[in-house]
Amino acid sequence: QVQLVESGGGLVQAGGSLRLSCTASGNIFIVNTMAWYRQTPGKQRELVATITRDGITTYADSVKGRFTISRDNAKNTVYLQMNSLKPEETATYYCNAAVLVARSLRYLEVWGQGTLVTVSS
Repeated sequence: QVQLVESGGGLVQAGGSLRLSCTASGNIFIVNTMAWYRQTPGKQRELVATITRDGITTYADSVKGRFTISRDNAKNTVYLQMNSLKPEETATYYCNAAVLVARSLRYLEVWGQGTLVTVSS
């Protein structure tokens, strides 16, 4: 009914940059807050950044000043610009969104499939 698809992951050297994208599709009325998480095997999923529909952002302390979250409401898309990447930030990055289903009064919390980011030293 509602899907999120991420893209933009890949291999980058330490100090380099990547931009991730995530697009929501399906039976959508409103895409509210969107977020990026990351997870390494054996560790809990970590919240990286969030953005409300009107553009209010939050960041994990570890990425402040280096990562920027943004969105295009017309495209139902959220982005994560990642600069000065560190090897310890190698992880699968997941998109998350709170979606108000069309012709419904309920929100769904939806997850993307993840995109792998590998930062080499």
